[in-house]
Amino acid sequence: MEKTEDGPQSFLPPFEHFATQAIHVGQEPEQWTSMAVVPPISLSTTFKQQAPGQHCGFEYSRSGNPTRTCLEKAVAALDGAKYCLAYASGLAATMNIAHLLKMGDTVICMDDVYGGTNRYFRKVASKMGLKITFVDCSKLECLEAAITPDTKRPLSLGADICMYSATKYMNGHSDVVMGLVSVTCDDLYERLKFLQNALGAVPSPFDCYLCNRGLKTLQIRMKQHFCNALAVAQYLESNPRVEKVIYPGLPSHPQHELMKRQSTGCPGMVTFYIKGNLEHAEIFLTNLKLFALAESLGGYESLAEHPAIMTHASVPEGEREVLGINDTLIRLSIGLEDAEDILEDLEQALKAAVPEHMVRN
Repeated sequence: MEKTEDGPQSFLPPFEHFATQAIHVGQEPEQWTSMAVVPPISLSTTFKQQAPGQHCGFEYSRSGNPTRTCLEKAVAALDGAKYCLAYASGLAATMNIAHLLKMGDTVICMDDVYGGTNRYFRKVASKMGLKITFVDCSKLECLEAAITPDTKRPLSLGADICMYSATKYMNGHSDVVMGLVSVTCDDLYERLKFLQNALGAVPSPFDCYLCNRGLKTLQIRMKQHFCNALAVAQYLESNPRVEKVIYPGLPSHPQHELMKRQSTGCPGMVTFYIKGNLEHAEIFLTNLKLFALAESLGGYESLAEHPAIMTHASVPEGEREVLGINDTLIRLSIGLEDAEDILEDLEQALKAAVPEHMVRN
C-alpha cells in the first residue's frame, strides 16, 4: 500500500450531513396520506383537479410527478442547490441545457468528454448552429485561448449548472438510465423546467424510485469504490504486464495533488495501457471472469471495456489518438466485490494476455 498521505485520509473531509440528507430530504412520510416511510411509486400519468386549472401540485406526469419530486428534492440538497431537475438520460440533460443557447453561441467542451456527448455536440448540436470547441482543459493556456467574447467565463462567474449522468454512481445499480441537473438561480430553473416539460425527455416514476433508493447508499458505496479502485491501481502500476496506469488517486497522476485539494476521494474508474497490441488487449478482456465486458460504469459490479472499440468508437480516430485512446487502452469500472477477488481476476487475465517473454523483454 502507498503511504498514508497518498491514501483516502489526504483528501478533503466528507461533506457534512451528506448521508443523512440523502436518506431523509424529500422523503418525509407526512406528504402521503398513508405515512409511507419509503416514497411510493406514482404511476399515474394524470391527476384529478379540484376545479378547472386548480390542481394540488401535479396535473400531468410529464410536467411533474410525486416520485420524481422526491428524487429531485434529495439531489438538490446533496448538491447544496435550490432546485434539481431529472431527465430521461444524461444526454437528455445535456440536450436540455444546450437548448438554453441560441444559434451562433459557442460551447467550450473538454476534449476527452464521454463519447456520446462528443457525438451529440459534433453531429447534432453543431448542425443546429452552435459553435463547438473541444479543448484540453487540463492545460489552462488551452482553455484561456478558447475563451472569446462570445463565451461566458465560468471560472470568474461561478458555475451555474451541475449536471450528472445519474445512470452511473448516483443510481449505482446499473438498472436506470437518467440525467440530473441542479441549479440555484430562479430564472435558470424556470427556463430549464419549461424545457423539461416542452421537450418531454423525463424519466419514468419507476426509474425515479430506483435512483432515489440508490442515493441512500451513495456515500458508503463511494467509500468502497475508492478503496477497491486504489488497490487495483496500485496493483496494476506495479505489474510488469502493464505499461501505464491512469488514476488520480495515485501520486503518479499529474493532477493527483489537485484531486486531493478539490475532492473527498476518487471514484472507481481505473484506466491502463496493457503491454502489446490490440490482440493482447482483446485476450485480456475475453479472459476476465469476475469482470463483465460491458459499457457504462458506476454500478456495484466490476466492468471492463475497450474505449476505442466501444464507448468512444464515435470519436474520430485522429482525435482518439490525440487523447491517447489507442488499441491498448483498457477502462475498468471497479465494483464493490471483495478486493482480493478483483485482483485475482485481473492477474489471471493479464497472465493469459501477455506472455512471460514479453515481460522479461
